[in-house]
Amino acid sequence: MLKEQIRPAILVFIILSLITGIIYPLFVTGIAQILFHNQANGSLIYRKGEPIGSSLIGQPFDNPKYFWGRLSATSSVSFNAASSSGSNMGPSNPALLDVVKERIKALKEFDSKNNALIPVDLVTSSASGLDPHISLAAALYQIPRVAQVRRISQDSVKKIVARHTSGRFLEVIGEPVVNVLEANLELDALVQK
Repeated sequence: MLKEQIRPAILVFIILSLITGIIYPLFVTGIAQILFHNQANGSLIYRKGEPIGSSLIGQPFDNPKYFWGRLSATSSVSFNAASSSGSNMGPSNPALLDVVKERIKALKEFDSKNNALIPVDLVTSSASGLDPHISLAAALYQIPRVAQVRRISQDSVKKIVARHTSGRFLEVIGEPVVNVLEANLELDALVQK
């Protein structure tokens, strides 16, 4: 009697293991590769055949010739996708206030002539700590600094920002955002021409 019950149980286990462990993952991976090839492969950006980043994960930029992205709240290493998380610091947390003050100081130090209000996304981290985008206001705030350091016109930098601005989702949800890595790569390409 036990033998009669074990054999079907093992057979069902093997069949379900094949379906859920091999067939289904291969099917989903195949569909992803066909319909969403770029996203399924990490949305990597290549230069000279080498991957230099992803359009979906932020990177640290602190040189004044670049647009600066949002702060990263990932632990130990900035923009570490393996430890994506927010800081979980509330607005009354003194540590958050210290980080914001430091970032404001750095922004003012590198752009002392800019008296515009600093957009909040330049002094706070995103919920994931990996956001590759900044608000359009944050990009516009940085244009004078980037143009001055690179010795190019602000209009040229504004055009780059415009090319790397994504609009609202379905024209209603969210705000326009600028992909920092892509804008910075185009700025570097200007110099190489």
